[in-house]
Amino acid sequence: MESLLANPRLSRFDPLARILCYDDFDAGLNGWTGLIGNYEDSLDAMLPDYQDLRPPMLSNLTMWDTGTAGSMEGTYALKLATRPQAGGLSVGIKRHTFRALGQVQLECYFAFKPEASELKLGEMDVRAWGVLFDVQDGNPQGRRWMPHLRYLNAESGQRQGRWQTKPATRSVQPIGGSGKTVSHFHLGPEGWEDVPGKPQLLCYNEIATKMNWHYLRIGLDLKRRAFTGFQCNDHTFGPEGMHCIELPAMANLWCMLNAAFWVEADMDKRAFLYIDSVLLSGEFAQ
Repeated sequence: MESLLANPRLSRFDPLARILCYDDFDAGLNGWTGLIGNYEDSLDAMLPDYQDLRPPMLSNLTMWDTGTAGSMEGTYALKLATRPQAGGLSVGIKRHTFRALGQVQLECYFAFKPEASELKLGEMDVRAWGVLFDVQDGNPQGRRWMPHLRYLNAESGQRQGRWQTKPATRSVQPIGGSGKTVSHFHLGPEGWEDVPGKPQLLCYNEIATKMNWHYLRIGLDLKRRAFTGFQCNDHTFGPEGMHCIELPAMANLWCMLNAAFWVEADMDKRAFLYIDSVLLSGEFAQ
């Protein structure tokens, strides 16, 4: 722990005992990529909702009025940018596996804004952003489960400031004819439930090109298939009322541990989510 505190890039995190990965986007994309729907034989087999999810990119946060700001600590951040249409989504995912059923924790520093295409703040133009995990047990009798946490910033232009989880997904659809591939869309607008507690207001600053960075920490218990709670800046939430999608185990996904970020537009304007850095840590005996 002393060596961690002595490292200026890591000391701003509070990891569990073992660091599984630390992604500083000054070093590149570090395995974060776009989320694409499953397909067999033809791309047309992909479910329609997956066909236009925008992928992540690297950004040095160049603004039209002030020039290049860079990330929170460095030059580049991971950037998710939607299409300029209400309901547009951009998703970035990183795919891992786990070595033991223990505690895992994701921490990151993030910022979000609409595109600065108008000379006004536009703080209600971003509908939501969030983090999801896609986990499957390592045995055929196990389960696949998908913890989703989103910050509902605005809806139809009205401020919300509510944290939400998602307990259910759409029906699973077969893809192709091999019997090996299925798909379901789990980022639709339906079925989100509020996390107990008061709304949380985040820092928008006063014009669209001023960016403030926020801290987020999310914990999971892989054995119990449950959230252990989360923290965003000065607000801490327990696991009460936080629900996860659960599905039967699926072929070829054993010990899967994926993490993803996404952002959604509320107006016909691009919505941006920036991630300065991500740290995934764990607590397990092996």
